[in-house]
Amino acid sequence: MDSVKIFLNEADMPRSWYNIQADLPKPMPPVIHPGTRQPIGPDDLAPLFPMGLIAQEVSQERYIEIPEEILDIYKLWRPSPLVRAKRWEKALGTPAKIYYKWEGVSPAGSHKPNTAIAQAWYNKEEGIRRLATETGAGQWGSALALACNFFGMECKVFMVKVSYHQKPYRRLMMEAWGATCIPSPSDQTRAGRAILEQDPDTPGSLGIAISEAVEEAATRDDTKYSLGSVLNHVMLHQTIIGLESLKQFEMAGDYPDVVIGCAGGGSNFAGFAFPFLRDKILEGRETKVVAVEPQACPTLTKGLYRYDFGDTACTTPLIRMHTLGHDFIPPGIHAGGLRYHGMAPSVSHLLELGLLEAKAHPQTACFEAALSFARAEGHLVAPETSHAVLEVMDEALRCKERGEAKIIAFNASGHGHFDMGAYERYFAGDLVNYEYPEEKVQEALARLPAIE
Repeated sequence: MDSVKIFLNEADMPRSWYNIQADLPKPMPPVIHPGTRQPIGPDDLAPLFPMGLIAQEVSQERYIEIPEEILDIYKLWRPSPLVRAKRWEKALGTPAKIYYKWEGVSPAGSHKPNTAIAQAWYNKEEGIRRLATETGAGQWGSALALACNFFGMECKVFMVKVSYHQKPYRRLMMEAWGATCIPSPSDQTRAGRAILEQDPDTPGSLGIAISEAVEEAATRDDTKYSLGSVLNHVMLHQTIIGLESLKQFEMAGDYPDVVIGCAGGGSNFAGFAFPFLRDKILEGRETKVVAVEPQACPTLTKGLYRYDFGDTACTTPLIRMHTLGHDFIPPGIHAGGLRYHGMAPSVSHLLELGLLEAKAHPQTACFEAALSFARAEGHLVAPETSHAVLEVMDEALRCKERGEAKIIAFNASGHGHFDMGAYERYFAGDLVNYEYPEEKVQEALARLPAIE
């Protein structure tokens, strides 16, 4: 196919999400109640989530139908294009073919609305009027603000303080869609006040912001909690990305040898990669699947596969995942969406099963790769996406050295138009690399719950 951009018609858009739990060679470990230390049931999650999402969280069905009301909103920007990066291939001098799935076309500029729309709809169906959440770089907060606006719901977002100040335009985006956004830790919750008392100058973390959002939801009858990554139902909603991509590759007459995505909590990586992993598990495909994270927050590459809390205040259920410890405070790198202490249990489980690989990269090299991509393809990607871009570039250059014509695919999870402050710092030479010290990792891991 000579076309650079591969579009699907709306009529060809997937009608169901893909649930990888149905095809795992080994079941995932159970989620544990923080009080009883026993496996949780649906009633234990009911204070935080609507039953429609709880059912998806524990489902073993391979495909779950997408409600028409959700599909109607998806059609504002979906199906998103799959693009052959021919100009970048030429610039790199590689014999490899490079494809990227461009999720920057959504109203919020990232993949996050794929689950935000779904979560808001399921809450609205059960009479919930208000959602509370956290956000790192702001992609998730702005996506949930958009979704709540569509369904006439209130939205309160606790944004990690360092990102709140680094990325003011994402905060303004949330406010434009009617949400309330405050820096975390704040004085509006017990968890936030406790953290501020210990360290008034803390930059905040996603773990702290989650504690505040969970407390907000648990203490109000009209409010539920909404999470933008990590949990199974979030991974599920994002698989529309990979399912569309499979159809587009069929149209192109290609199939990827290598599938790459950046990974913080795991949602954009899983959304793109899980449908390809389905083929790997069920059909024996030998696709190489790589999750890429920052060296400053090396969850998959340095964290332990252990039970841990999802938040700093230890109020969430315990999940078995790769973790750096629930009280881990990451440095203020600009890839705010990749600064979470834990990784999605499903992604962690697949890494343990040997079905995917993990890499960690420094931020300055990621920005260099992002500019190489932008100068060839035109798209200036978010700092989070730049981690995937660097891994793709490294893979393509290895193909050049070896004379291998591999097909490489990655999820371009969002644009960087609201991250220009980070690019300004890069151009000024002010960005530095930060590899999280091993002793700091071990210090945080020493405080993990004593559950094997």
